[in-house]
Amino acid sequence: MKIGRGVTSDGTVVRFVTGDGKEFFRCDPETFEPLGPVEIARFLSPVLPSKILAVGLNYRDHAIEMGFELPKEPILFMKPATSVIGHLGDIIYPPRSTRLDYEAELAVVISRDCKDVSASDARDVILGYTCLNDVTARDLQALDGQWTRAKSFDTFAPIGPWIATGIDDPHRLGITAHLNGEQKQRSSTDNLIFSVFELIEFISGIMTLKAGDVIATGTPSGVGPMKPGDIIEIAIEEIGILRNKVR
Repeated sequence: MKIGRGVTSDGTVVRFVTGDGKEFFRCDPETFEPLGPVEIARFLSPVLPSKILAVGLNYRDHAIEMGFELPKEPILFMKPATSVIGHLGDIIYPPRSTRLDYEAELAVVISRDCKDVSASDARDVILGYTCLNDVTARDLQALDGQWTRAKSFDTFAPIGPWIATGIDDPHRLGITAHLNGEQKQRSSTDNLIFSVFELIEFISGIMTLKAGDVIATGTPSGVGPMKPGDIIEIAIEEIGILRNKVR
């Protein structure tokens, strides 16, 4: 099942479910039980997280690409809720940046409030998985020496197009990024340094995870710049394609 949020032609915000991404059904926002067919005029982010916990350098090839040693523990940073946009939303290129990068990531959506979850129990707190683009002002990241400003502009966290449930193994999913139709990133989540379940154990040991919070699990090698007018597509096997335009 795929769970999303969208706007109908009359401006009503609805929660929907879909199987094939072509037919949509309005659903109960708590149980996700289908209530009847609905036309989606505009996609919204499928989730409204209180926080996005992102993991840096969690693919072996990307750590090497960036010139860093493999981390011994997950490297965490946060993106604010105000950075979230949905599928087909516009990424705004901030005038104070001269280099805006895409980063294709598998994102985990938390199903309920939780704390101190063991890796062996992590499946119990996962609602599903979605695509995320960890948009980064690379020049500002280098200038600041830390990541908050570079990762936090409005529109810097496209999420979608929906949340896919029922994925048994999140560590065998193909992940790609295409810029204007040209493949720029290609990898598999089996290249993660720290698994999805290890990340949940690590993060929930630090802070309470709230229902709807998102963990962005890191990006593979091949990150690169975007410019206004570009179309960036993040695709993950068993989930779908997140498409956004830069303006």
